[in-house]
Amino acid sequence: MLKQFQVTILIAAASGLAAQTPPPPQLGALAPSNIAKSRPKPPFDLTGTWQHGGGQNNNFRFSPPEGFKLTPAAQAHYDASRKAAAEGKTYRDDIGACWPAGLPVIMTRVWPIAMVQVPTAIYMISGFMNSVRIIYLDGRTHTDPDVVVRSFNGESIGHWEGDSLVVDTRNFVDDHHWLDNGIPLTDAFRMIERIRLIDKGSNLEIEYTAADPKSWVGEWKWTKRFRRMDDTDITEASCLPDLNEHMPSLKGH
Repeated sequence: MLKQFQVTILIAAASGLAAQTPPPPQLGALAPSNIAKSRPKPPFDLTGTWQHGGGQNNNFRFSPPEGFKLTPAAQAHYDASRKAAAEGKTYRDDIGACWPAGLPVIMTRVWPIAMVQVPTAIYMISGFMNSVRIIYLDGRTHTDPDVVVRSFNGESIGHWEGDSLVVDTRNFVDDHHWLDNGIPLTDAFRMIERIRLIDKGSNLEIEYTAADPKSWVGEWKWTKRFRRMDDTDITEASCLPDLNEHMPSLKGH
């Protein structure tokens, strides 16, 4: 009986050790062994240079939908932004002060975006500030919010659904990060994109669904289109504060 009891303890101890064994580390998206893993062929490849071409009456902005409702904190910023616009001024021009535009605004600047797709990720480099955005396609999950390093473009995880790429982006910074029209984006901001190629691959369509319960009520939706630019390359671009010091909107920053 004692021997059987000892064996049971050893088995339980071994099981406990096995349970405590940490999972293998997440391979980097460009690790050769990760790229070499067997995966279904994606329905399309976004590699190329893309220029925002409008959508919603060629509106470059991510404007609030009709009948939108903001939280009190966001409403205060929005009202101040509208007042400044009526006076011919800008409000909190953080982009002019070289803060990153951040997602989603970075997607619709007047500069093109170079996209490079590999089996494990899509790398997007904007001609505006050379802002980098990465969409991971290797099956990883979002980082634990308690340890994630938040960013202006967030953490984008994508998966394929039929002829569309569905991208879930979260884990954003909550300071100096704005939606167009002076609406602040917080660490609760989350965006879902449905990306598909149209017109035989000459155009790209992205349907955006966004929520930020700290700034507005419900979900907001937009659709934007981009055109392929085969005769264009992006160039090195840096935002230097001294180049923008003449701007009235930066006085007092």
